[in-house]
Amino acid sequence: MNAPADQDDGFTLVDSRATLAELRLHLLADARRQVLIHLPRLRPDTFASPLEQAELRRIATAGRGAELRLLLHDPAAALRDGHRLIELAQRLPSAWQIRTPVEPADLDCPSAWLLNDHGGYLFLPDAERPQGRASRHDRAAQVPLRQRFDEIWERSIRARELQTLDL
Repeated sequence: MNAPADQDDGFTLVDSRATLAELRLHLLADARRQVLIHLPRLRPDTFASPLEQAELRRIATAGRGAELRLLLHDPAAALRDGHRLIELAQRLPSAWQIRTPVEPADLDCPSAWLLNDHGGYLFLPDAERPQGRASRHDRAAQVPLRQRFDEIWERSIRARELQTLDL
């Protein structure tokens, strides 16, 4: 029996940084106009490769409806470190929205996830460890992560330190 078009036969286990980077790239490549990202901390090797940056740029410039939302616990550190993702978001501010959680329960969440509008997801229970699961097309498994993202998003504040100054 074949799986529906928006669902695959299961998930892929993430067990190394190489697998993690490969899955992130696949999920970005599958995205049409929307990507949702939750990160406690933006690691130097996360969303920084030239291929990931090209996919993020493609999504951000996809035209009307392009939306990249990032929940980042410590945006000041990412700015201080000069992370390439922050630089890209500042160059394309019409597509990017970055917020910071403020509720203690949200700030204590150690997990990271990436969701796209194609039903794909990547989930790491502990963002500091390359161990988790991912699927390129499984909307049913993506739903709880999307709901959690939306809940945290609504309680979060705009990351003002990342706004570009129009002088």
